[in-house]
Amino acid sequence: MTVSPPPAGTTVPAAEPAVPPAEPAAPSDRADIAGLYLKHIGTGRAVMGRVMGGMAEVRSEGVWIHADDGRRFLDFGGYGVFILGHRHPAVVEAVHRQIDTHPLASRVFLEPVAARAAQALAAHTPPGLDYVHFVNSGAEATEAALKLARAHGRTSLITTRGGFHGKTLGALSVTANPTYQTPFQPLLPDVTQVAYDDPAGLEQVLATRRDRACVVIEPVQGEGGVRIPRPGYLSQVRALCRAYGALLVVDEIQTGMGRLGTWWGVDAEDVRPDVLLAGKGLSGGVVPIAAMAATAEAYAPFSRDPYLHTSTFGASPIACAAALATVRAMEEEDTVARAAVLGPRVLTAVRAVCAPYEGGLVREVRGRGLLIGIEFHEEQAVGELLLELISRGVLVNHSLNSTRVLRLTPPAVVEDTVLDLFLTTLAEALHSTADRMAG
Repeated sequence: MTVSPPPAGTTVPAAEPAVPPAEPAAPSDRADIAGLYLKHIGTGRAVMGRVMGGMAEVRSEGVWIHADDGRRFLDFGGYGVFILGHRHPAVVEAVHRQIDTHPLASRVFLEPVAARAAQALAAHTPPGLDYVHFVNSGAEATEAALKLARAHGRTSLITTRGGFHGKTLGALSVTANPTYQTPFQPLLPDVTQVAYDDPAGLEQVLATRRDRACVVIEPVQGEGGVRIPRPGYLSQVRALCRAYGALLVVDEIQTGMGRLGTWWGVDAEDVRPDVLLAGKGLSGGVVPIAAMAATAEAYAPFSRDPYLHTSTFGASPIACAAALATVRAMEEEDTVARAAVLGPRVLTAVRAVCAPYEGGLVREVRGRGLLIGIEFHEEQAVGELLLELISRGVLVNHSLNSTRVLRLTPPAVVEDTVLDLFLTTLAEALHSTADRMAG
């Protein structure tokens, strides 16, 4: 788990956890683990581990993560990965079976699991996006899309302010946050940032880059603080890209796989991009995998030359087994429909809990599907509430590109009793945070 340091002055609350402890997990030597972090992973991460309570996570299932001290934590975070919860039985079983037969491929012969996973994913992508290129992470999917764009001569990149697309060099070039970009300048050339949800601003830039532009956009900005565009925005972006000959890449790494209550965020407006990026939930919460899906026309350079963009571990049988099992589990359990029903319930309930603090501590609560953001007036409140919730046995996320927004990405498998527990805990944590901020 990556967590930014809380603002100066933030303290770790000592409240008793609302979540009851489960059976103790296998013990671990915390001092030894912290020492290993300091020596081999980094002082910053080691310090953050201490700030978060010093626990080590050792086991997970469903909506729960278990720590080495026997406590369990309700996971309403996970950065959008766990739409099926942790260790979904069907995905785990498929991965075990693949390990027992053929976990990694020679990359010389055809490999059936990758082919079936591509077929399964393509059955749910927007019409025409039938070609699938599997990679190991969301950032790699962005890199593949940027290279594909260049193969078509689209060398002028247009991204949105607040957009987040990864931290590898190419992906970072279109991730509009100077905090992460500045130490690694110069990045890719000819990258322009435009305001999100501003078709007129986009058109101005496209008009000067006819037939050489690639637009990279999210249906909802996740790390940007759950920024939801006005209805019709994605359709306008699609129309503008067609009018000016631009390649449209829609980043659904966080918003896809049912997170917004539809398979993809673009489904709400029946938008068909040239390229769609998938990840996070595609893993089933078991084995990392991401993908770039594209139309036949857009994919043509990669289709003609299979060695143009490759990866030793991309499309590995073990990862593709997880992706295939994930898609099938979502079909069988109607996960997308469940997210569509559960999301508004959670949003309404969270708004009700936050209502007493609106105009004071809380600025706004917004969301779509199971992607919900609580925006605060002060940045310090995010760190305070994050730590307050952890002390009470609940995990949530901050937003990398919007430091005043606390983000909720609950699994679609949340039951009513667990949701009630979360809401009660959130109410208690908000009360404590408000008191501390006021004092």
